[in-house]
Amino acid sequence: MSDEEHHFESKADAGASKTYPQQAGTIRKNGYIVIKSRPCKVVEVSTSKTGKHGHAKCHFVGIDIFTGKKLEDIVPSSHNCDVPHVTRTDYQLIDISEDGFVSLLTENGNTKDDLRLPTDENLLTQIKDGFAEGKDLVVSVMSSMGEEQICALKDIGPK
Repeated sequence: MSDEEHHFESKADAGASKTYPQQAGTIRKNGYIVIKSRPCKVVEVSTSKTGKHGHAKCHFVGIDIFTGKKLEDIVPSSHNCDVPHVTRTDYQLIDISEDGFVSLLTENGNTKDDLRLPTDENLLTQIKDGFAEGKDLVVSVMSSMGEEQICALKDIGPK
């Protein structure tokens, strides 16, 4: 063995997949599901009785967590569905550029400059107004399946 020690930085997912399988019959309202390759929050679940071929079916209605579009899917309750890994991270807002990108401070002191302002008008005006007033703002960033978007805002007081 050499005298050098090897240090590996990991985020504990070890390059894991963007989704994991879960039986359709166990997915509940307010959970997450992948419908048409989009991560969705489940807003409605209904289960039909077993039919001629012996499978109860689950009817899912979900809202895309990034675009807000309503999507639907019907899956036999005994089959597996993809469930996205969804994480929420809080970052402190440092700056807003003219081209619509935000500069965020991560927990380890680095900056994250690859996120755009949210498309939601209400949240967008709250962020711009709060930043213009010089408030200390913390934004919540939701990430799933390789996408990230600002989804919430907290005011932690004046600078």
